[in-house]
Amino acid sequence: MARIAGVDIPKNKQILVALQYIYGIGPTLSQRILAQTGINAYTKTSDLIEDEVNRLREVIDREYKVEGELRKEVNLNIKRLVEIGSYRGIRHRHSLPVRGQRTRTNARAKRGPRKTIAGRGQRRGVAKK
Repeated sequence: MARIAGVDIPKNKQILVALQYIYGIGPTLSQRILAQTGINAYTKTSDLIEDEVNRLREVIDREYKVEGELRKEVNLNIKRLVEIGSYRGIRHRHSLPVRGQRTRTNARAKRGPRKTIAGRGQRRGVAKK
């Protein structure tokens, strides 16, 4: 099993897909890296020779921000938004969707399970006396 940027890459997958197991590398970046190193995208990870793995490691370490370094940068950006009190920072602080999604009915995953409110329910349809 090849280890690149501190991540064990699966052996039985094509290198194009296997590189995407590294945080910060998606399909486009994976293709770009393979083009730079001159490795066939459809080669299985187990079929790579040591020289090719070293080239991949070198290119990723030298040119791209991935894994711990990228996670740290993202967390610092969020922390900065919270500290300056921007709209997005406030949304992050209250664990609400940040990118303008509707919250009246959706956003259950972000807001958590429903909280039952006293006085709501069957009485709603009954006319007041």
